[in-house]
Amino acid sequence: MTFIDQLNWRYATKRMTEKVVPQEKIDTIIEAIRLSASSYGLQPYDLVVVKDKELLKQIQPIAYNQLQIGEATALLVFAVWDKITPEKIDNFFNLISSERGIPLEVLAGYKAMVDGVLQMDEATASGWMARQAYIGLGTGLAAAAMEEVDSCPMEGFNPAALDELLSLTTKGLKSVVIMPLGYRDEANDPTANMKKVRKSSKDFIISL
Repeated sequence: MTFIDQLNWRYATKRMTEKVVPQEKIDTIIEAIRLSASSYGLQPYDLVVVKDKELLKQIQPIAYNQLQIGEATALLVFAVWDKITPEKIDNFFNLISSERGIPLEVLAGYKAMVDGVLQMDEATASGWMARQAYIGLGTGLAAAAMEEVDSCPMEGFNPAALDELLSLTTKGLKSVVIMPLGYRDEANDPTANMKKVRKSSKDFIISL
């Protein structure tokens, strides 16, 4: 199966069976997200992996009782930093220095540029970090499709309530989007066998 075949196969799964997704498939999806593109490589978000069934049942009403959460093998929570701090940027450049064997003084000019760009007000910074998390989400959705694991991007939940339940606020994090992983329940998901609807290439692509 080609990548395009798998993108045609995937859909936003509304019901999942109790069949357990093998851990190696979950690990592959998580690793794809870890390796996903991110501005400057900063990755201003963490990925919280929830597999505990009792906790998933507690999350379900926070997400307006969407059933696939309780039925999923795992729920991936994309949680951005509550703020961009000098310490976080320092940690990032220390990592670059360590991984690439480049002295920090050589990176000083690049760091000054990044510091300047990231001097944003809180609302702008939150929006920018959320967009970075969504890049990871897209990578995760594609990776899940390649593993033939069903998923669903979900904004329909109460972030404040989820942050409280998972103690994200104490970790300096804020949830922005969630993604359950499982296997489609074709008998109970009315959207399972619907034809995928997307714009045609003619209507979607503008060639200049």
